[in-house]
Amino acid sequence: MADAGHLLELPRDVVGGNEGISVLLDASEAAAANSLDLDALLREMARIVRRIVDYEMYCVLLPQEGGDLRIAHAEGLPEDLVKTLRVRPGQGLTGFAAMTRRTVSADDVDREPRYLRGVASVRSEVAVPLVARDRVVAVVDLQSADPAAFDSRVSDLLELVASRFSLAIDVAQLYAAKEKQRAKLETLHRVAEEYSTLLSLDELLHKIAALVRRLIPYDAFAIYLKDPLGPYLRHYLGVKFDECVRWSDLRIGDGLVGQAAATREPVLVKNTANDPRYIEFMPEIQSEVAVPLLLKGKLVGVLDLESVSEARFGKDDLATLTLLAPQCAAAIENARLHEETARNEARMAADLVAARALQYHLLPSAPMSVEGLEVAARNAPAAVVSGDLFDFYREAGWFGILNADVSGKGAAAAIYAALASGLFRSFAEPNRPPAATLASVNQALLDRKIEAKFVAASFASWRASDRVLEIASAGMPFPFVIRDGKARQIAVEGIPLGMFQNTTYDSTTLKLRSGDVVLCVSDGFGETVNSRGDSYAERRILEILQAHWERSALEILDELFQDVAAFDAEAEPSDDRTAIVMRVRD
Repeated sequence: MADAGHLLELPRDVVGGNEGISVLLDASEAAAANSLDLDALLREMARIVRRIVDYEMYCVLLPQEGGDLRIAHAEGLPEDLVKTLRVRPGQGLTGFAAMTRRTVSADDVDREPRYLRGVASVRSEVAVPLVARDRVVAVVDLQSADPAAFDSRVSDLLELVASRFSLAIDVAQLYAAKEKQRAKLETLHRVAEEYSTLLSLDELLHKIAALVRRLIPYDAFAIYLKDPLGPYLRHYLGVKFDECVRWSDLRIGDGLVGQAAATREPVLVKNTANDPRYIEFMPEIQSEVAVPLLLKGKLVGVLDLESVSEARFGKDDLATLTLLAPQCAAAIENARLHEETARNEARMAADLVAARALQYHLLPSAPMSVEGLEVAARNAPAAVVSGDLFDFYREAGWFGILNADVSGKGAAAAIYAALASGLFRSFAEPNRPPAATLASVNQALLDRKIEAKFVAASFASWRASDRVLEIASAGMPFPFVIRDGKARQIAVEGIPLGMFQNTTYDSTTLKLRSGDVVLCVSDGFGETVNSRGDSYAERRILEILQAHWERSALEILDELFQDVAAFDAEAEPSDDRTAIVMRVRD
């Protein structure tokens, strides 16, 4: 058992020891900081890989439509090779790594039949696939003029880096695709600028009706939109002369409108009386034109114009409507998505408020008094719901204290926090040391195989009989202890939970006496930055403790939260904040 002043070391057997942990943290931070910028991600990955091995030739290949791999970032390779190289699945070491989703290496490429010759001087190569959502999103390839240049250490660390960048690259590619689509839609919107900015579907449809009438006079007009759940066209807007009317819905394939939807081709009829497909809604109608509204091949709906005059619509009118239809389809789909998003956001906002209320009631009541200890705790979420949590466990003569912080924030972090809370409830026992509790929860989280999430936590055990507080930590800020007005931090270190298999944890034991105060905080305090760019440093917490150490636990807690709120009064909190104050009493 370590004493209060002992600086604990990280386990040396975790992913290659401290080197692996350093690379992992660097990769995690780089991936998170550049999650929507693919080029920046690839540059950062190249930098981190160079930390592992001082490579001569390096490239990252991304899968293209059809499955071929193409170089997206390269260093040390000939420019013409970078521009022209295409690797089919299974071809070369990179193609084989992509196909098998496993790291492939060759100590001597001259003896490797799968090697794809690109640079004559190459003697050894290693290719590492990056997999996200059960598919290969990239392949990292390193080549060297020296034989056996890439040993198992390099491969292991490269796979570690790949595990951190794979999801970020996948998200960045999805974001780039979405941005490309958005740019195209914006171009279409500018063409129909008069109505493209409208986000109310009803207002937009009336605007389209008015615009079409200025271009092509009609006596009746209708817009039908495709039912997303079945083969039907729902009538959304009808105009009969100058009056808004309501007509029946149609099945796709029925009538001229249904025919345009079924064939996805315009239908022009100069004399409706001679066309058996015509369905009469107005007895005086003699001519009709129906144009499908398509967006990227998807049927959005149909524009329908009718006239009491025979042969009212001609080829020029059809050409005009055909050019206008894609703009209408884009604007309509945009408005529908906006309204759907607004409904979903309102529903999600209500759900989050309800979730926060539930989460608040799930947190234990504080302040409280237990044998020999006065306790106050508070959680202040950065978003509606929090990824931080605290909990207390009581049995005769024993009191367990949990302070935890899930990576990220918001709903996903809150759900993961609930999972972690339940696991701690299962493993926290009076006879189980805090370090063993952390190890058990770590393994339980890993057994659930939830990617890209981990929990920083501290767990303390208080025994009133001898006034001993034993603390174990998994990546939380060091706790603060104050005695007789003098405050200090206690070095208690450990790896966050849910990251590595078979992680062990150390603990430190504090022999306390009446009047001593112990404070545990989440890193939301340290990550607080004010408008001048200054960080809320540990010294401010020490000053709060030294100024108010003789007051109650709740009063100290109030002072702390008031101080950090005043510090960043002009900015929104960047992370959840949780603090637990324990004051030893007679």
